[in-house]
Amino acid sequence: MSGLRLIESSQDNGLRMTTRLRELEVKDLLSLTRFFGFSSETFSLAISLLDRFLSVMKIQPKHLSCVGLCCVYIAIKSTEEEKNVPLANELIRISQRRFTVSDMMRMEKIIMEKLYWKVKAPTALRFLRLFHNIIQEQLDAESKKILSLDRLEAQLKACHCSFVFSKMKPSMLAMALLCYESQEQHDPEYSDKIAEALTSLQQQLNIRDGDLVCVRVLVGKCLAEYANTRCSRPNGQRLRWTISGRTARQLKPSYYKITHLPTIPESAC
Repeated sequence: MSGLRLIESSQDNGLRMTTRLRELEVKDLLSLTRFFGFSSETFSLAISLLDRFLSVMKIQPKHLSCVGLCCVYIAIKSTEEEKNVPLANELIRISQRRFTVSDMMRMEKIIMEKLYWKVKAPTALRFLRLFHNIIQEQLDAESKKILSLDRLEAQLKACHCSFVFSKMKPSMLAMALLCYESQEQHDPEYSDKIAEALTSLQQQLNIRDGDLVCVRVLVGKCLAEYANTRCSRPNGQRLRWTISGRTARQLKPSYYKITHLPTIPESAC
């Protein structure tokens, strides 16, 4: 049985990984990547690395935060410009994790070894962009405005936060998301054209109707639940760290070790 299936069947007793813990970790990583302003590629690759690692390794809940942050760090170094890559201790400080840089470096090595040093892998985001581009090429100017890639990417981030999609082929998730969004359009003049393009793409990919319908329903449920929650949503307002006085007093001393720029005298102008 794969690691992800073991997680799916685990009881929440604090000793074993559960689907809820994985989902909470992904939401934390989403907040962290938004805080730093990292790209959608970084977040999508980080979740791909996390789920790939969880599928081959059984880990204890106490190690999840280190694994998650390492996956983000690996993704950052792989997708972001070098000047935008933060130091490991900065990631730890901002995310308030309880481990050291040495712990993080050791965990990063373990993750890379278990994944055979294969960082880049086909992600749902990559398939989503590819499929979206193929469909757009078959549509007229007006129809092209219907499927917003920004909206689709935001919806994909919400799906990444749900464990049910972690065991799914990324191409299937991308296709189901496009089908769901096309059905949400109420103008038959445009939705019919998009449906034709999607059907053609589905046939090329040899995806069965039943499989696609099942995943599309799951996507719909996920997005409906996400829309009804009070948590912050992907691609919404930029993350703001707001803490109470009590929390501020409990923060580690390292949180306050921020180098301040010296005052620039007015006479220098």
